[in-house]
Amino acid sequence: MRMFCEKDYEAMSRRAAQVIAAEITHNPACVLGLATGSTPEGAYRYLVDWYQQGLISFQDVLSVNLDEYKGLEPSHDQSYRYFMQSNLFDHVDIVPENTRVPDGLAADPDAECARYDAYIRSLGYASLQLLGIGRNGHIGFNEPGDCFVKETHVVDLTESTIDANARFFASRDDVPKQALSMGIGAIMGAKKVLLCASGEEKAEAIYNSVCGPITPKCPGSILQLHPNVVLVGDEAALSKLIAAGVVK
Repeated sequence: MRMFCEKDYEAMSRRAAQVIAAEITHNPACVLGLATGSTPEGAYRYLVDWYQQGLISFQDVLSVNLDEYKGLEPSHDQSYRYFMQSNLFDHVDIVPENTRVPDGLAADPDAECARYDAYIRSLGYASLQLLGIGRNGHIGFNEPGDCFVKETHVVDLTESTIDANARFFASRDDVPKQALSMGIGAIMGAKKVLLCASGEEKAEAIYNSVCGPITPKCPGSILQLHPNVVLVGDEAALSKLIAAGVVK
């Protein structure tokens, strides 16, 4: 696992964007596994800026997103499709048909999950999978549990995840209780994983993912078994790794 400890969120975002841009430059037709939430917003801003400067192009890029809330329309301002459009897709030259987000309105969610998995497999998995991490160690919406779930699946969100996401909604009661999430199998199938974290509240999850036992109680710990992981975090998120001497 390669680790980059950056001073703050802005520096972390720039470093993460550099890793993504390098992948696009090296392989213009790459498959990007994309994430949502506050962590990747800064990286997406850098990518949009570099596109507008003519430094990178998304014209041949394919994308697959990690997850989507169950029951939210794509036009809902808290859906992850809406997030991707407003933070990245609407501002670069990616072909709309080349972007995929799970369908949170699917009449048969299990069939949608199977279809999504089949599509990812047909692409040979992601060239680069971008991940954030939850305070409880979740990656995508793969929540702590008794086992790792391989396939894309419908997940019941934990109370801590609902609490963490409540700030994006008018009230906690408005936060969806379920989501469709890419499974651990598709994440681990990616050729490279870019794990990003910012803030002291992520420090324990990062430490447990890097140095703790490999356990579904901390889903991020499975990344210890991936051969090509890049961890980019700010000093606050990596503080426990710094204290342990794992990263300087």
